[in-house]
Amino acid sequence: MDNNYTMPIYQKIALDVANKIYTGEIKEDTILYGRSILAGKYNVSPETIRRAVKILEDIDVVKSVKGKGVIVLSSEKAYSFIKKYQDITNISSYKSTLRDLIDSKADIDVKIIDTIGKIIDYSNRLEIINPLVPIQFEIKSDCKYIGDTAANTNFWQNTGATIVAIKRGEELIISPGPYIEFLEGDIVLAVGDQHIYNSVPMFLYDKK
Repeated sequence: MDNNYTMPIYQKIALDVANKIYTGEIKEDTILYGRSILAGKYNVSPETIRRAVKILEDIDVVKSVKGKGVIVLSSEKAYSFIKKYQDITNISSYKSTLRDLIDSKADIDVKIIDTIGKIIDYSNRLEIINPLVPIQFEIKSDCKYIGDTAANTNFWQNTGATIVAIKRGEELIISPGPYIEFLEGDIVLAVGDQHIYNSVPMFLYDKK
C-alpha cells in the first residue's frame, strides 16, 4: 500500500480490500478473512479493521452477516469506491502543482521587479539612452489617450517604443500587454532607440 496517501490507515485498508475485490483476488459471494486475521495481516488493531469494513459496508461493497462473517457483494461498487479516491488524489496533486507554480511565478515577478528597478536606477544615474534601458513617460492630465489602450492607439506603430511596464501608484505592472489602459498619473516604462525620447511625448501630447 502507498504510504504517501494522506488518509487514515483504515481508509487505506478499505481501499486495499476494495482493490482485491475489483481485481478478482477476492471473489464476490465469498467471505472475507476474520477481523483478527485481517488485523494481523495489516498489523493494526481489530478496531481499525472494523472501521475499514464499515466503510465498505456503507457503500454495499461487503455486508456483515451474523454467524457467517463479512460477505463480498459487488466488485463494481468496489471499483466505484477506488475511482472516487483516485479522483480525490488527482485533485490534491493538481492543487499542489498549482501552488508550486504560483510560488514560482511570485519569485519570478519579484526578480523581474528588482531587475527593472536596477535598470531604472542605472539609467537615471548614467543619463544615457540605450535600447535596453526603459525610459519613463508620465501620463499627465492633458494626455490625448487617457482611458484608451495601447492597442487602440497603435502605440508601438506610432512611436517605435515597446511598453515593458507601467508604474501605477505603488503597483508595478510587468509586461502589461496591448490592452492596458492609460490612466492619469501612470508612469509608462518603454524601450526603443534614441528617437522614442521625442516620439512618445509628441504622440501623447502633440508636442513638436
